[in-house]
Amino acid sequence: MDSTPPLPTPPGLFASFRALGDTLLAAVQDRLELFSVEMQEEKFRLIQIFLWISAAAFTAMMTVTFASLTVVYFFWASARLTVLGGLTVLYTSALVAIVIAFRRYLAAQPKPFAATLQELREDRACIRTGT
Repeated sequence: MDSTPPLPTPPGLFASFRALGDTLLAAVQDRLELFSVEMQEEKFRLIQIFLWISAAAFTAMMTVTFASLTVVYFFWASARLTVLGGLTVLYTSALVAIVIAFRRYLAAQPKPFAATLQELREDRACIRTGT
């Protein structure tokens, strides 16, 4: 009797395809999980920005309203129209400055889903080089 163990057979074609499919599905699953995490972060960031903008807009409107009423009341008899015109120019200038500052803020924000896109770029580079 021969007591040598049988040699393992090399995996067949279907086993290789199954392993490749499993690897591809695992990679897709990892990328989707990363995308999901980034989507939640973006949602939280947008809600936070909306709340800050709302709070700032409300307090700014209340401040502007009562400050304007106080100034106009103070100059009611002598220079009412001049004060109203000056306040209009002041508020318009402030609005332009705020819009410019907000656009700069938005431009400085990181690209949404940057980590997911970077992982996909790295995946493509690995596939192209064959490593």
